[in-house]
Amino acid sequence: MRATTLSILLCLMTFMANAQELRLTLNDIIERAKEQSPAAKQAETRLENRYWQYRFYRSNYNPQLRLEGYVPDYNRDFFSNRQDDGTIVFQERQQINSLVNMGIEQPIPWTGGNVSINSNLSYFKDIERDLTQFNTTLFNVRLVQPIFGFNDLKWDKRTEPLRYEESRREYVENMEEISREATQRFFSYLDAQINYEIAQFNLANNDTIYKIEQGRYNIGTTSKDKLLQVELQLLRSEQDVVEAQLDRETSRLRLREFIGLTQDVQIQLVLPEDIPEFDLDFNEALEYAKMNRSDFLQFERRRIEAEREVAQARAERFQTNLVASYGYNNAGPEFSGLDVDPNNQQRLNLTFNIPIIDWGRNKARMQTALANMRLNEYVIAQDEQLFEQEILTQVRQFAVLRSQLEITNKSDEVAQERYDVAQNRYLIGKIDITNLNIALNEKDDARRSYINALRSFWTAYFDLRRLTLYDFEDKVLLYKPDEFQQEY
Repeated sequence: MRATTLSILLCLMTFMANAQELRLTLNDIIERAKEQSPAAKQAETRLENRYWQYRFYRSNYNPQLRLEGYVPDYNRDFFSNRQDDGTIVFQERQQINSLVNMGIEQPIPWTGGNVSINSNLSYFKDIERDLTQFNTTLFNVRLVQPIFGFNDLKWDKRTEPLRYEESRREYVENMEEISREATQRFFSYLDAQINYEIAQFNLANNDTIYKIEQGRYNIGTTSKDKLLQVELQLLRSEQDVVEAQLDRETSRLRLREFIGLTQDVQIQLVLPEDIPEFDLDFNEALEYAKMNRSDFLQFERRRIEAEREVAQARAERFQTNLVASYGYNNAGPEFSGLDVDPNNQQRLNLTFNIPIIDWGRNKARMQTALANMRLNEYVIAQDEQLFEQEILTQVRQFAVLRSQLEITNKSDEVAQERYDVAQNRYLIGKIDITNLNIALNEKDDARRSYINALRSFWTAYFDLRRLTLYDFEDKVLLYKPDEFQQEY
C-alpha cells in the first residue's frame, strides 16, 4: 500500500517539476487581477455604462433638431354621409395625406418648459374628386411652460453629476476590493503551498524516523509498540501529502480563474514579508474617507432625492400649463405659391387641473413625502455613524495586526529552532517519539499562524485603502479625477 502511494507521489512530483512554473509576488497577483480578471472587466463596464448615462443626461439640456411626419398615409374606405332628408348614404373615398415637420427644440432648465421653432408642410389629395391641397407653416415659434409644475431638469442637475462622480469613485473602490479579493486568493493558495511543503517535509522526516526505529527494534532498544506508532505516523504523512497536493491544485485553479490567467502553468508564490511602515491616525483616515469615498457623495445625493420627492408631491397638487405660439402659415392648391402673402398664426391657451375635493389625497401624498425625507435623514445619520465606526475599528485593528505579525514571526522562528533541537535529541536517544511529534506539531502550527497573520495584515491593509482611497505608504490619493477624462 505504502509503495503504491509513494509511486503516485513520485509521478506527481515529476510532473510538477517538468511543468512551466511562474514565481509571483502578492503585487504581481494584484496587478494581474486589476488588468485582466473578470471582476475588473465588470467594473470597467459598469463605469462605461454610467458614463454614457451621464452623457444622456447632459444631452437633455441641449437643443435637438427633429424631422418627423408620415409619407404617405393612404386611405380607401366607405364612410357614412347623412343627407338633407335624414337618410344615410355610404360613399367610397380614396385619400392621400402626407406631413413633414422639421423643428428645433430647446429645453428651459430654469423653468422646466421648452421653446421650439418649427416649419411643416402637409399634403392632401382626394382621388375621387381630384382635389389637391397644400398647407404649410412657414415659421412657428412655440412655448410650452408648466406653471407651478415639477421641474425635472432642475433636480436632475443637482443629482446626476453626483451620481456620475459616485460611479468614478466606486470604480476605484472596486479596484481596491479586487486587490483585497486577490489577496485572499493569494493566501488561500499560499496556505495550500505551505501545507504541501510541510506535508512533504513531514513525510521525508517520518520516513527517516521509521528507518531509525526499525534499526532500534532490530537490536532490541525499542518496543514493537513504538515501531508501530512510527509506522502509523508515516502512513498518515503519506495521506497528508496526497490531500495537500489536491488542496494545492484546487487553490491554484481558483487563483488562476480570478486573475484571468489562461495558461496552465504552475505558480510558486513568494511570501510577502516586506511589511509597509507608516503611521496611522483615525482622524486622518476619516478625513480622507470623507474626502474621497463615494458613500459621502451618496449621502448628499440621497438627501437631495428626498427633497425632490417632496417638491414633486407639492407640484402635483394642481397642474397648470401655458402654451403660446406665433408664426406664419398658408394653404393652397399649388406648392409654388405657399410663401406668397402668408397669414399670421397665433395661439394662446392656459390649461389647468385643480382638484376641489380630493378627500385628503394631496395631503396624504405630501405628508408621505415629508415622512420619507425625515426617515431618510435618520438612516443617513446612522450610516454615517456606522461608517465612522468601521474606520475606527479598522485603524485600531491595524495596529493590533502589526503587533500580532511580529509575535507570530518570532514564534515561528522559536518553534523551528525548538524542533531542530528536539530532532537532534531524538537521534541520540534523549527523548522519545511522542515529544518529537509534539515539537513537530508546534512547529507546523507556528508556521501556519504566521501565514494567517500575514493574511490578516494584508487583507486589513487593502481594506484600509478601500475605505479611505488613500495610500498611506506612498502618501498619495488613489482617486485622481484627472485620470477619468477618457472618452469611450
